[in-house]
Amino acid sequence: MTNAIYASSIPVFKQMLGGLKAVLRNAEAHVTEKKIDPNALLQARLFPDMFPLLRQVQVATDFAKSVSARLAGVEVPKLEETEQTFGDLQARIDTVLAFMEGLDVARFDEAATREIVTQAGTPKEKRFTGQSYLLNYGLPHFFFHTTTAYAILRHNGVDVGKKDYIGTY
Repeated sequence: MTNAIYASSIPVFKQMLGGLKAVLRNAEAHVTEKKIDPNALLQARLFPDMFPLLRQVQVATDFAKSVSARLAGVEVPKLEETEQTFGDLQARIDTVLAFMEGLDVARFDEAATREIVTQAGTPKEKRFTGQSYLLNYGLPHFFFHTTTAYAILRHNGVDVGKKDYIGTY
C-alpha cells in the first residue's frame, strides 16, 4: 500500500523543484545570451513589496525541506541563505533534493496524524495534523513561491512555459 502523505509530498516537491531548476537554467541562458547582468533577474520582483526571485527560490526550497522533514519526524536541516548566483540556487535545490531522496518512506507512516507545530514568522505557534500541515499550509506556500519565481522570469522575458514549470512527471 502506498503511503498517501509521502505520495502527496515528496514526489510533488521533487517534480516541482526539477521544474524550478529548468526555469532557472533558462534564465541563466537568457542573461548570458542577451548579455544582461544576472542580478537584473535575480533581484527582479513582480511588485515592490514582494520578494525578489532569489528569495522566492530560497523560500520554496525551505518549504520543501521543512515540510518533508516535519512529516518524516526528523530534524529540519538548516541551510544558510548565502546564494548570489543562478549556480548557487541550483546547488541549493540539489541539496534539498538530496535530503528528500534520503528520507525513508517508512518515516511517513504516522505522518497524517503526527502533530506539527510551527512558528512561521510570528511568536504565535500554529498546530496542525500532518495531513492538514501538508495540504493546507505546506503545499500552498510551496506552490506560491515556485509559481512566483516562474512568473518573475516569464514577466522579464525569459522563454519559459508551463512545461518547464511543471517539470518531469
